[in-house]
Amino acid sequence: MTQRTVPRIVSLLSSATEMLYGLGLGELIVAVSHECDWLAEATEKPRATFSRVDSTLASGEIDEQVKQMLAAGAALYGVDAKLLAELRPDLIVTQAQCDVCAVRYADVLDVVERTPALADARVVALNPMSLDDVLVDIQRVAEAAGVDDRGAAYVGRLRGRIDAICQQTRTLADADRPRTALVEWTEPLMLAGNWMPELLALAGGTCPLATVGRHSEYVDWQRIVEFDPQAIVVAPYGFDLARSIEEAQSLRARPQWSELSAVRCGRVYVVDGNAYFNRSGPRLVDSLEILAHLLHPQRVARPAWLTERTLPWRIMESTPS
Repeated sequence: MTQRTVPRIVSLLSSATEMLYGLGLGELIVAVSHECDWLAEATEKPRATFSRVDSTLASGEIDEQVKQMLAAGAALYGVDAKLLAELRPDLIVTQAQCDVCAVRYADVLDVVERTPALADARVVALNPMSLDDVLVDIQRVAEAAGVDDRGAAYVGRLRGRIDAICQQTRTLADADRPRTALVEWTEPLMLAGNWMPELLALAGGTCPLATVGRHSEYVDWQRIVEFDPQAIVVAPYGFDLARSIEEAQSLRARPQWSELSAVRCGRVYVVDGNAYFNRSGPRLVDSLEILAHLLHPQRVARPAWLTERTLPWRIMESTPS
């Protein structure tokens, strides 16, 4: 890779952008994806990707639109090849995990291969399926950017926070681990997979309906009724807290909703799924701390980095307000 006085980095993935800022490399980022919104400085960077999905539609309509596009072989997201050529980055960080989540890896490689100005650009693709994979990816990004030691220190701090939660939950008896449904999409219903079943176990909950390391899957509502969750966490992919609260209302119309233990006990939590849980970056550790507190508020204190004004969750009332 041709070295410049100041390396230039393009992040085509929101979680990668958060990794780069966590590594202290924010000033080297010359462009980000259309979804990058944290830290605030990231919103001022040029956007190197764009979405072809109409996210203003209702959940069911978005799901149908995505299915039709995928069936036709159409990409959900595009890359601004002209902008990349103008910026001539040394490092491009993208993903190879999910064609629904971000720009396709094959499309990124295609742009790089047919653009002479990008001949020296290194492409690093992330493909995490677990929490540990995310930590490994942080180190990979650090090494690609030439800050190996910084990466090791950052990962060490994150592992320390994970260990702190585990120390508070590992002695819980099975009976004290609430049956928990982690809802990633409401219409049609989808339970969170990938790293989320692992986070749930670390946070002191249980859900045999989802498997660690497998993509999120649709689930029949009757299975939820039979599972009778003692806690429900609604964190729709890509939606902020306000939109998540709006989407969660459709769950009230489900048969036997009011009979679920979680509903009767007031333990239905709606969370900002865009910022937490669904992004495979350093804020998964934040997500773990949030989840452990929601499931075990008497045992696990509210994360110190949160204030009452900035809580990224709301308790869903048993009846509409």
